[in-house]
Amino acid sequence: MPKHEFEVDMPCTGCSNAVNNVLKKEDVKFEIDQPKNLVWIESDKDAEVLMEMLKKAGKQVKYNGTK
Repeated sequence: MPKHEFEVDMPCTGCSNAVNNVLKKEDVKFEIDQPKNLVWIESDKDAEVLMEMLKKAGKQVKYNGTK
């Protein structure tokens, strides 16, 4: 399963919690590195679909590719 990397604007713990809460509802495996503003999602879903999921947290999102 591919691991997608995203840059997400998360300047505070509350921001990373918002991203965490959104992704918990989506049934995907993920990791968040709040100090580096990075989120990794393991999923067979299209990157655009994953990006839209992340945007539900109200943060700016940039797709960096698969790792």
